[in-house]
Order: sequence, then structure tokens, then C-alpha cells
Amino acid sequence: MPRKASRREFLKGQAAIDALGDLTHGAEEMPPPSSVDPVVKERLLMHIGREAMACQFEVLLNAGQDSEGPEAAVAALDRIDELEAQLTVYRDRSEVMHVNRTAFSRPVPVETELFRLLQRSAALAKATGGAFDITSGPLTQVWGFYRRQGQMPSEAEVAAALAKVGSEKLELDATNETVRFGCEGMELNLGSIGKGYALDRAAEKIIAAQVQDFCFHGGMSSVLARGQRQRNSQQGWQVALKNPLRPEERLAVFWLRDQALGTSGSGTQYFHHQGKRYGHILDPRTGWPADRSLSATVIAPTAEAGDSLATALYVMGLEEAREFLKDRPELSVVLAVSGPQRGSLQLHVWNLAEDVWQLQGTEKGRIEVVVER
Repeated sequence: MPRKASRREFLKGQAAIDALGDLTHGAEEMPPPSSVDPVVKERLLMHIGREAMACQFEVLLNAGQDSEGPEAAVAALDRIDELEAQLTVYRDRSEVMHVNRTAFSRPVPVETELFRLLQRSAALAKATGGAFDITSGPLTQVWGFYRRQGQMPSEAEVAAALAKVGSEKLELDATNETVRFGCEGMELNLGSIGKGYALDRAAEKIIAAQVQDFCFHGGMSSVLARGQRQRNSQQGWQVALKNPLRPEERLAVFWLRDQALGTSGSGTQYFHHQGKRYGHILDPRTGWPADRSLSATVIAPTAEAGDSLATALYVMGLEEAREFLKDRPELSVVLAVSGPQRGSLQLHVWNLAEDVWQLQGTEKGRIEVVVER
């Protein structure tokens, strides 16, 4: 009968090694865990996860490699919980909701790291011409996506919500670290950057424990990778990208090493109205769902950058993305758009070496790869 593992044994990876014996017959003849083939030990992957921010956050570790890794992973997940409590718009007592309730009537002091995040978000809104904007909360509400359902608003309702959107209306006082809204009814919603920001901040717990090899993701749409999956491999951690037209299939795989990846698309949140599909990613400039792309994937130095830029490029579409990505060699991008034939895809690729990604799937003949220069 399999024995129960203690929490400390689980965190140290011993339970995973013991499980090898439990899965075989004649367990009494199995060698003790300490004598399990080192190659087998190295292949074991430890998953430590928790639900947060409406998805599953998970830390992946090479089992048995770093004695402090599992406990550092738990500390990182605790940090995710703390950041969700600060950033969410689904809890009345969060710091962001306090700002949303108060910042039109007076300047609101906020925690230093949150203030810096707001500054970076406002700068990105300007750099992307408004394709990325954390003040788009009123639009999310009028389209029903706050409730993750979706509804068809009237043109007047969209126009009224759009009038409350625009990072240029944010008044950020760097001296006092305060936020004030220049328009009544404005709201902050950090859904397009919050997971990436949280991954970067929480990963500091793992890095501080001197764990060099790990992969940390939030729902697989935001991924932060450090080091490598196997000691003798130089390819890093493998991350899969789903086909936006066939979510049950892989479209491609990437190997990340000391990088982050963000993917944006409307494959999971959408609704149909009069035969037309409306996705949950809204263009803050028009007030309507973005429909120029099928998915956008960005590999960047930080999870925050990958997360936010994937949203921005998805909203922009191909022509705007081309212009934006000029002279940005630090970003690798795969933008999926509809191909010339029904059910076909074009993948437009920027700054992505051939040896760090691979096209997959059963419909390769219906996928065209265009390397952008």
C-alpha cells in the first residue's frame, strides 16, 4: 500500500521519487529512493501550483536539484495571493478598487511598486497609441466581460464608456506617489498586465533562494523561465502555443531560457450575436472587440512586458505591429492572422531564431510562416 508523504518530503521531491516504486509490482524488491537511477531522477519534474487570478499558477522545478526550491516556490505562490488581493477588481477591499472609488474626488496615495506599475502602463499606452490601456474598465463592464459572459451593448453605451477611457486622463504625481482621475467614472483594470507583473514580483522569492532553474506560469498564457529544464540541455524550458483555430492542437513550441512569454487571444472568452463572434479583448481606441488578429505571442525580458505587449499587438493587428516592432530587437513575436483560405493561418514572425521554436500540428500545410524583417 502506498505510504503517505509528509509535507516536507513532498516539498523536497522525495514523494515523487517514492512514487516510482508505488507504480511497480514487487515494491519490496525495489531499491531505496537514494539508489534510483540518477538519469531518472533528473527527468522528474516537480509541479507546485495554486489557483489565483482566475487561473492556475504553477512553479515547475527539476526534482531533487535545489533543496530550497520547493519551499521558495510556495513562498512565490503566497506572493501571488498577496498581489491578487492588491490588484484585483473583483474584491471591494483591494487597493485598486479603493483607487477606482476615490481617485476622481481626490489624489490617492498608492504603494510604491504599484505606482511604478501605473507609470509604466501609462508610458506603454502612449507608445502603443492607445492599443494598450489600463483604464479600459468601463468598456469591459459595458460588454459584460466583468462577469466573463459577454453581452451586446448599444452604440450609445459603447460611446459613453469610451468617453471614460484614456491613460492621458490619469494624473500620476511621482513626488507623492498619488493617482487621480481626470474624468468621473474612470476605472483601472490591470487584467492585461497584472499576471505578468505578479510573475516577475513573485519570482523574486525563488531567485532569492538561489534557485537557477525553474519555470513559473499563470494559466500558461504568461510564462517566466529561468535556466534550463535538464542539466545537460541548453534549450531551456519548452512552452507550447495552442492553435487559435483549433485549441485542442499545438501550433508551435518554444524553448525559453532566462526569458518570458505572453500570449493573447480571444479563444476562451467570447460570445455570438446575430451570427458574429465577439471576443473579450477590446480595442481601447474604438470601444469594440479587437478582430485584426487571431493570437499574439511575445517573448520578452520580463513577464510584465510579454503579457502587456501581447495584448497590445493583438489589438494592433499586422500593419500596426510591423510599425511598432521596428527597432525593437529585444522582442520576439509571433502574430497569427487568418490566411487566404478558409481555416488557414499566416504566422508573422519577428526576431525569432529557428533553433528556439518549432512549428507543430497536423495541419502544417495550411500554415504559412512569414519572417518579418
